[in-house]
Amino acid sequence: MKRLFQEQRYLRRGREELSSLKTREKLAYLKSLVALILIAGCLWAAQWQYDRGVARHQRNDVIEKHSIMSPVALASVQRNPENHEWRPVTSRGKFDASQQILLRNRYFEGKYGFELLTKFDDRSGRSYWVDCGWLQAGENAQTRPTLPTLPRGEVEITARLRLDTSLPRGAFFAIPTNSEDGLIPKANAQLGTTSEDFYLDLLSGSKPELTPSVPAELPELSDGPHMAYALQWIFFGGLVGYGRFLIRREILSGK
Repeated sequence: MKRLFQEQRYLRRGREELSSLKTREKLAYLKSLVALILIAGCLWAAQWQYDRGVARHQRNDVIEKHSIMSPVALASVQRNPENHEWRPVTSRGKFDASQQILLRNRYFEGKYGFELLTKFDDRSGRSYWVDCGWLQAGENAQTRPTLPTLPRGEVEITARLRLDTSLPRGAFFAIPTNSEDGLIPKANAQLGTTSEDFYLDLLSGSKPELTPSVPAELPELSDGPHMAYALQWIFFGGLVGYGRFLIRREILSGK
């Protein structure tokens, strides 16, 4: 009888050890650690996309609010231009048609063209670039686009205030003022002049020819897909956690 009890005890212990082997998962801690790292990465990416979405929404609100304000004198806001970007302003001065730059790779209604920047000297002696609008490209690369004729003498312009950090991105292409002068330098350093750290998008002026045929456009006021991407990353993190749970459940079930 005693021997029978011992055999039963050994059999029970063997079954317990076999069950323990079945539920033991190889590299379980490493797998869990990898899953936690992936989940943390997904949550970080979700937060990053969310922050980008919030920043873009705030930027769009500023553009929408400032762009519809009534024009004010540039002199009243130029000390803190970062607080008044996109707001219409007025200024009196003269265009310097000898200092012009074309920005390449600008499109309007699917047509290739340029953005024309012209130096403007106001009454106070300050100089800054004015975006005079979009110009359609010539028939080929050797054909210079037709430039608008800017009035001589003092004029008053109405334009949107823009920061240097939001200057339209594109390759610079200096244009000649006439067929003999050659190319104008591409930037202030090459021109030997200085300008303010802001520029203006020309909207209209005291003379009809100051109204661009195609003025510089406002950026697209869309919040973009950032919030959707943030939710997508959260979903991916949930999938990682759920996948780790399924693997562990399968091991525990002994399958």
